[in-house]
Amino acid sequence: MLYISDIEKIINNTLNEHNLDIICEFDNNLSAPMSYNVSTNTIKFNYLQVNGYKGKVRIKETEEDFVKIILYRIIGYYLDFKKNKHDLRIIMYGHEEEKEKLKSEIETNAWDYGRTLIPEQLLESYDKVRELDKMLIN
Repeated sequence: MLYISDIEKIINNTLNEHNLDIICEFDNNLSAPMSYNVSTNTIKFNYLQVNGYKGKVRIKETEEDFVKIILYRIIGYYLDFKKNKHDLRIIMYGHEEEKEKLKSEIETNAWDYGRTLIPEQLLESYDKVRELDKMLIN
């Protein structure tokens, strides 16, 4: 079982390793394992959700590497928002079709950008989690 301090340490070490100035916070009300908030430049995580996700996505990696796999996807959101100026008003006010298209684009970009930073020894597992995540959503 991963605890708050374990996850926080992994996140902060990884952010420092890549010289990323992103705030890390624990949020026990978060309904996802991790999220990135572009307005506050914050990665939030819920350790119960991380452990639950770990149980759903069964891959043969250490707990630390599993957290890194999730984290690199979240870092992908940071990189996407840094490189692309999405009109986020669409998510609030756009038509359903526009909203889904933008969300899908952001999600794809996050996975792709995260993949550019993840250590090579974790690439195969990262890709596997990406596929399993798609199946969980469907």
